[in-house]
Amino acid sequence: MSAAFRKALKSRQREHKERSQPGFRRNLGLLEKKKDYKLRAEDHRKKQNTLNALRKKALDKNPDEFYYKMTSSKQQDGVHIIKQKPEEVTDEQAKLMRTQDIKYVEMKRVAEAKKIERLKSELHLLDKEGSQRNTHMFFCDSKKEVLRFDLAAQLKTAPELVNRVYNRPTLETLHKESVKGVATPQQLKQLA
Repeated sequence: MSAAFRKALKSRQREHKERSQPGFRRNLGLLEKKKDYKLRAEDHRKKQNTLNALRKKALDKNPDEFYYKMTSSKQQDGVHIIKQKPEEVTDEQAKLMRTQDIKYVEMKRVAEAKKIERLKSELHLLDKEGSQRNTHMFFCDSKKEVLRFDLAAQLKTAPELVNRVYNRPTLETLHKESVKGVATPQQLKQLA
């Protein structure tokens, strides 16, 4: 009966916890508990056992043993280095690589040409005469002004570019930058 009483007393006892790191030692980090030590010790033992097994394996190794990898590697300053064989390219392989390069370039050229055609097809109506009416309005005070009205001067562009529906650069832009597009160098000299 006394044994049962002892067990009942133990269940009512206060659980003793491990102490925490004292305040003046907080800069040293966490205080290692028993469970932390056990994990660290177990890991250390496992590493030591692995090293011992490898040492034993190295001692028991037969010096006359042969592996095929020995032909393709060598040991230099205690480090295994794999020998790289120079790649030998036959004439047939070289021809094949050249044709593949040419085919790749040709494929890219065709793809770019198709892209250019697609973009041009989207712009096919921009230069067409009469397809798009200009609705820009200019207001004049008198009939005299209407008779003297110069559209090129009002838009500050060359008279040859007035009929353009898009990309109508000003004279100032024409003097500053080189023109890209339909205008020829002779036309540009006439403008200047």
